Amino acid sequence: MNTDFTPSDMELTYILVMGNVEQSQHFYLYILEATGVREFVGTSYVLNFQDSCLPLVTGCEPTRDKPTVTFAPPPTPDNVSDVMTIRVPDCQVAYHVLKSRGAEFLTPQVN
Repeated sequence: MNTDFTPSDMELTYILVMGNVEQSQHFYLYILEATGVREFVGTSYVLNFQDSCLPLVTGCEPTRDKPTVTFAPPPTPDNVSDVMTIRVPDCQVAYHVLKSRGAEFLTPQVN
């Protein structure tokens, strides 16, 4: 059995495709207090959030290595293809803190 490729050799990076990288960058930096790592000429921004690398990228047309793949953000906030959850000790406290920092929620808080 070949053991040259093991889970301990891996690192997961979740790429988020955004319609507006600047708006998303603001959300992650100032509302969730992520740390900015690097910017690539307005088309992508790499963050560190909860010890994870989180690149924010704009959509793009197919590339030579992915000739049939288009990166595209959801067309509206009501269309979701990915979900990222953040576990917090107290949802009500988190809701009010994030709201005070300018977060907009799709729905009101549900108790």
